[in-house]
Amino acid sequence: MHVTSKETQAIIVQPVGLLRLLGVIFYDTLLLICALIFAALLAYPITHAEVTRGYQLYLFLVCFFYFAWPWVKGGQTLGMKTWHVKMETLTGEPLTWKHAFLRFSTAFISWGCLGLGFLWIVFDNQQRSWHDMYSETRLIHVKKK
Repeated sequence: MHVTSKETQAIIVQPVGLLRLLGVIFYDTLLLICALIFAALLAYPITHAEVTRGYQLYLFLVCFFYFAWPWVKGGQTLGMKTWHVKMETLTGEPLTWKHAFLRFSTAFISWGCLGLGFLWIVFDNQQRSWHDMYSETRLIHVKKK
């Protein structure tokens, strides 16, 4: 018989499947839209709704920091926390800004190929997407036993 307390609960780790990944993507997309609306409202007094290169860069940076900050600080966005998904490096070391940048930028390629980079987890024996492989990270489903 295995007895555990709250502090020492066993944790089961497994790769993230496609349906769970789609749940994370949907949840984080809704939250990102809210963040972009808020960012646009903050910029409105300066831009007066004029779309310039600087404004586009600003919104791009908002997107980047929405994902990169929580990845580097704890390995999880809000969507990932909700779906019990965590990002980690292949070596188990903490994520760096380099990992976050490589993952974020490669995700655009994954989407640009009609989502094939995300669907790749169905074909990869370790269930990794293109941006997982390129950034040397992986997504894991963490659940308490």
